Amino acid sequence: MPSERLKVEVEGRSLELSNLDKVLFPKAGFTKGEVIDYYTRIAPVLLPHLRDRALTRIRFPNGVDGGSFFEKNAPAATPGWVRTENLPAPGSTKGRETIDYVVCDELPTLVWLANLAALELHTPQWKIGAHPDMMVVDLDPGAPAALKQCCRVALLMRDRLADDGVEAYPKTSGKKGMQLCCPIAGTQDAEVVSDYAKRIAQELEQAHPKLVVSKMAKNLRPGKIFIDWSQNNAAKTTVAPYSLRAQSVPSVSTPLTWDEVEARAAGKRPSTRPYTAGEVLKRVEKQGDLLAPLLDGGPELP
Repeated sequence: MPSERLKVEVEGRSLELSNLDKVLFPKAGFTKGEVIDYYTRIAPVLLPHLRDRALTRIRFPNGVDGGSFFEKNAPAATPGWVRTENLPAPGSTKGRETIDYVVCDELPTLVWLANLAALELHTPQWKIGAHPDMMVVDLDPGAPAALKQCCRVALLMRDRLADDGVEAYPKTSGKKGMQLCCPIAGTQDAEVVSDYAKRIAQELEQAHPKLVVSKMAKNLRPGKIFIDWSQNNAAKTTVAPYSLRAQSVPSVSTPLTWDEVEARAAGKRPSTRPYTAGEVLKRVEKQGDLLAPLLDGGPELP
């Protein structure tokens, strides 16, 4: 039986949506139509964080339980109005020298991607043709450590970065960990940014060896928080704020306030359940974009 198709106009662009009733998150009964609705409603705060950045997508055409694939290159049937940029592809698993990346600057592109079941959206720390304008500190808990311990390390990292005049803004990963996003000047290359992040991670490991690990070996991580400074490598990407994550429920990489981080670190908010799409829409309605300062730039790293 042919799939149902719906022709729509989005900001003057014609799109054909399909399989809107297809369940992509079986445990929650969350459909492709609801994915498209979420991305449409969250677009005002999401799109500024995607603008001018090469976009890596993780697609789940048969839902989160049905397998997935990473996609960097623009698919063959990409509409002509979708912005693409041909960029070098260091470390490409398919041996490509360059990739035609999708750049999601506008709502029609976001809706088109959602219709392709591109549930997860990941971006680099740099904009096209520029040095990184953001440093990311990824905090990954090794069981039995969890979000509470991540929050403790986040506070330590916040205070250490503040000593250098660097502001950090927290968000959950939408899974078990979190990230700190730090606006920087955009005048230093990725190697400089990564080296700085590594140095600070090593400082915290030396000061708090029972809580923090900065080395990548997985056997060192149980019960500790791994500070993954390597996320600042030019070839790496980080899940975008407000992106869905492919969990049993439609969880979201969610910006937090520092008050929330402090409460979780103190055990005053025991729940470690990720925020879901509906909850994040309500948070944004109340709080706006907590990560808006990332768009204003920041200092050079020392």
